[in-house]
Amino acid sequence: MTKTEKIKEFFGLKKSMAGLLAMVVLVGLGEKMAERFLPIYLLALGASPLIPGLLNGLDNLLSALYSFPGGWLSNKIGVKKSLLIFNLIALTGYAIVILIPHWIAVIAGSVFFLSWTALSLPATMELVSAVLPKNKRTMGVSMHSLVRRLPMAIGPVMGGGLIVLLGETTGIRAAFCCAFALGIVSLILQQKLITETPPGNKQTNGFIHTVRRMPAELKTLLVSDIFIRFCEQIPYAYVIIWCMKSPEGARINGFQFGILTAIEMATALLIYVPVAYLADKGTKKPYVVITFVNFTVFPIFLYFSRSYWMLIMAFIIRGFKEFGEPARKALIMDLAPEDAKAITFGAYYMIRDIVVSLAAFGSAFLWQASPRVNFFTAAFFGIAGLAVFAIGGKNQKKTTS
Repeated sequence: MTKTEKIKEFFGLKKSMAGLLAMVVLVGLGEKMAERFLPIYLLALGASPLIPGLLNGLDNLLSALYSFPGGWLSNKIGVKKSLLIFNLIALTGYAIVILIPHWIAVIAGSVFFLSWTALSLPATMELVSAVLPKNKRTMGVSMHSLVRRLPMAIGPVMGGGLIVLLGETTGIRAAFCCAFALGIVSLILQQKLITETPPGNKQTNGFIHTVRRMPAELKTLLVSDIFIRFCEQIPYAYVIIWCMKSPEGARINGFQFGILTAIEMATALLIYVPVAYLADKGTKKPYVVITFVNFTVFPIFLYFSRSYWMLIMAFIIRGFKEFGEPARKALIMDLAPEDAKAITFGAYYMIRDIVVSLAAFGSAFLWQASPRVNFFTAAFFGIAGLAVFAIGGKNQKKTTS
């Protein structure tokens, strides 16, 4: 085996994985150039401060409602055809926002473009499980997560640059134009590179049947994950407002916020591969616990960050919350029935995000009370999620091919 082949085997880089990763970079770059600044765009178009929180709640609710159909369709018609449909849906949303510069149109368009991640994630995890052996799944998920963070790091910097050059409304609208163009290129590449995974005898039963088949260990992970996502989503829409607009915050500009996001993603990128290697060799629970700790600490540290240097430290902590995310996703796939990987993944996310959408909707009212109430309520739920998984979550044994 040549050195190049050894590198490809170590990282799980097969043709379909290469197509998947190319898709993730292109779609993600356009998405993060524009979507990351949606709260600012909504305010610039005349929306009230409640709207960003309500949009975040809608994002979570739509993610929930899209997750199970995304997994079901992947099992029904295969990954490649599913991704084609999901990409076209997202492009429709971008077109609406580009053509109609009104905050109501942004909400309407978001119903389409916010669907991409939720619809495609079950198919993506199905593809990873199909093309890689079990002892390489965490590495495969990590490569997906790692590559996904590249546009998450670069996109906001580019979007922030457009805001500085063109202003908030024109700059963000230009970012949506870029997102549309990159989506078209992604659609072409994914269809050329990804090999179809035939539906075969995979389960396409209903939601209730799928949930009943979930093992107890997966349900424990689900409960803890719900609490942790409460911790994440309560402040999520208001992080950028705290940094850029809040009288109590540092009041930085869009480009500086893009740099913070790049720092967050760079932190995540540095830890993905070594953590994936160790998690595939041993147990996954410790890495998930560390992730949950960082989710919990972030909103508290953010509240006390009143300077740019403190914000840098806060976003490094936010980057470390990705420490065990690939291990968590790989654990879901390990615990899911072999004939129902995508659909179980979709059902898991549907339950999680429906419940979490309540926290996201409520975040607007917590913010109206005060940033302190918002951030510390988030941390409380983080502690609860950490406790549930640390006490009740089981170690997954070392996996083999």
